[in-house]
Amino acid sequence: MPTKLQESDLYLPIKHYLTNLGYQVKGEIKDCDIVAIQDDQLLIIELKLTLNITLLLQAVERFTLADNVYIAIPKQATIFKKKQKQVKKLIARLGLGLIVVDIQKSQQYVEVINDPKYYTPKKNTRKQKALLKEFHSRQGDTQKGGSTNSNAGLTAYRQRAIRIAEYLSISSPNSGSSINKAIDEPQATQFLYNNHYGWFDKVQRGLYSLSEKGKIELSDWQKKQKLQSIK
Repeated sequence: MPTKLQESDLYLPIKHYLTNLGYQVKGEIKDCDIVAIQDDQLLIIELKLTLNITLLLQAVERFTLADNVYIAIPKQATIFKKKQKQVKKLIARLGLGLIVVDIQKSQQYVEVINDPKYYTPKKNTRKQKALLKEFHSRQGDTQKGGSTNSNAGLTAYRQRAIRIAEYLSISSPNSGSSINKAIDEPQATQFLYNNHYGWFDKVQRGLYSLSEKGKIELSDWQKKQKLQSIK
């Protein structure tokens, strides 16, 4: 029956790897799992069987002792196998290095995934523009941070749809161009045509009215709009 893997089982493979690179390596120095020195370069490595917040906090704390801090986990760790790309990004973002040990191989292969360095992630300009557009388009603060229900708050898109529905509730049927002139909504025609919420009925070419569903839900959302202004 195979013995249960221990954190200390990662020590010798990493020690041999670093020793071959010319480092002097010692274990458990002032609560640091591995300390390695070569000339004036100091490395600290923390060992864990899986990646968790305790390990990350511990590793970040080691920056008070050294600039080059690594975490080491088995290559077979579940979170690394399932979310390797995200794990690598997270470790890099924290300025840490990452070492994995393939414990299933007879020689326990050691691989340095990334070295510690200052990390500036590439911005996703498309998503950033969408974020800023939603922020500036939304009227007021209408959804609590942390809400998981997408219908819990009013997005900028829904707020615009509500304004169109409100206008149709008092002036119907009507066209997108007329609505645009009345409430200054340049995409009124597109809102009516797409009918994302099912609030609009096409009466004839270019003319729309408020649907029964729209009448019911408009009243509900008007109430929510009054209640959801977060102070």
